[in-house]
Amino acid sequence: MPAAPTPLTRLIAPRAALASCVRAILVRDTTGCAPLPPAQRLNRFPAAPMCSIVWTVAGHVEAAAPGLSLADVRMPPALFGGPRSYPLVSYNPGPVHSFIVMFYPAALHALTGISMDALLDQFRPLGALFDADWLALSDAVLAAPDDAARVRLVEDFLAPRWLLARKNGDQPAGAIQDWVRRLGVQAASTGLASSARHIERRIKAWAGQPMRTLRRMRRAEQLFLDERGAILQGTASWSDVAASGGYADQAHFCRETREITGLSPTELARAMKEDESYWIYRIWT
Repeated sequence: MPAAPTPLTRLIAPRAALASCVRAILVRDTTGCAPLPPAQRLNRFPAAPMCSIVWTVAGHVEAAAPGLSLADVRMPPALFGGPRSYPLVSYNPGPVHSFIVMFYPAALHALTGISMDALLDQFRPLGALFDADWLALSDAVLAAPDDAARVRLVEDFLAPRWLLARKNGDQPAGAIQDWVRRLGVQAASTGLASSARHIERRIKAWAGQPMRTLRRMRRAEQLFLDERGAILQGTASWSDVAASGGYADQAHFCRETREITGLSPTELARAMKEDESYWIYRIWT
């Protein structure tokens, strides 16, 4: 007998002109596979500096951990999620098809004027934050015939707006390490008289989190990307990984990994290989 279809999980890079605006596009579709057991219908997300628009094209997504500021635990089909300072878990009561666009928060701030510091660890219905043009895009995304059409809709909508935003101001670079580095420089560019407190306020308005937290998340992500081969093969030496990442010691590395993911490095490596609910870690690495 042929093997049963597995969940469709895709990580899509945006077109080059949007690389400094959109971090990635994610697709998660379990509608075409055999029903997953409840434990595998969880979705486990790490703490992250990015913000997202989440479209639930089919099925439903529910909150399974703190982090939603909604009257009901069932998420609306179009949802904005701010940057996250701690891991988050959601749950699908049945098959689901989700389409997620992850933005650099400073880029979305430049496009919309939305202040990110008030949206840290928050989820809001799209209609509570975005104007009519964005809501029209949202309706079109939900009605599109397939994910390829959704990607085109989003990119065609964002491209001219992002071009205009970049002409009107020096926007941070796209790669996460460059984005965090440039964010600090840009925040200080108002002049030498700017106080450290004023610079930090600007960074939090653009990114939702202080620079220290952004640097910590940037280092952890880059380290796991650099060491992904050894981690997935089970050959990683955590003391060597900690040293290569510039951590004070292995305990420091393990503590920060747990803060960002909810698991120790050893537990995370196992979950990435064996636990379907950690699908985002697998496709990211």
